[in-house]
Amino acid sequence: MNAALRVETLKLAHSPVGAIGTLALLVGTLVLLGGLTVGLVGENPVLAAKADFSGIAVTLDWSGLLALAAQITSAASLLGFGVVLAWMFAREFADGTVTGLFALPVTLGRIALAKFVVYALWVMLVSMSLTLGLLGLGTVLGYGAPSPDVWAGLVRQTALAMLSGALAVPVAWIATVTRSLLAAVGGVIALVVVGQVGAIVGAGGWMPLVAPALWAMSDGRAVTATQLTLTVAGAGGGGGG
Repeated sequence: MNAALRVETLKLAHSPVGAIGTLALLVGTLVLLGGLTVGLVGENPVLAAKADFSGIAVTLDWSGLLALAAQITSAASLLGFGVVLAWMFAREFADGTVTGLFALPVTLGRIALAKFVVYALWVMLVSMSLTLGLLGLGTVLGYGAPSPDVWAGLVRQTALAMLSGALAVPVAWIATVTRSLLAAVGGVIALVVVGQVGAIVGAGGWMPLVAPALWAMSDGRAVTATQLTLTVAGAGGGGGG
């Protein structure tokens, strides 16, 4: 198992897919947030309307920054994490090296488990790094020292990114069953679309793809602990299947 973990870690660490995915999630999110903030400062009506599409007021302070971050993270994290996970599980099929796995002394089940462990650690690292980036961005924008409520919001932001990574887990099953990288990426896109449609129609906290973002944007008031538990259970069940 240790050998499988080392191999999967090296694959992700030296892969352009992992590097680009990490940069897109971290740098892309922060740049987009900075651009939206500049637009709001300039009172750009188009950006203001887009920033307020969820019905939650976006202001030029920590609260507004976290609200914008939650809106972006809910879709971007699911897409970014999902694409990297799709590559992790479909890589051998795409490269035509899957038959070589059968010759290894490590079972396929252990290899799959190693992929999940490495993926989970990567998601945690990216999620915490994104939160640190938000903390730095808010400081640069002059929002002052974070209050206890802001710290709680930053924790929810970290949890939102991690939950988004968990919601992408069924993509691994799609990649394994279809043996196709394109099919797995298509599954990621489908999850993002369903989540966005669910948010637009007001599906609420009972829809796993919507619940984490709604929970983060409402300061934890709009989604119950039961609904979040169902979200995590659903993601884990999809991966187990």
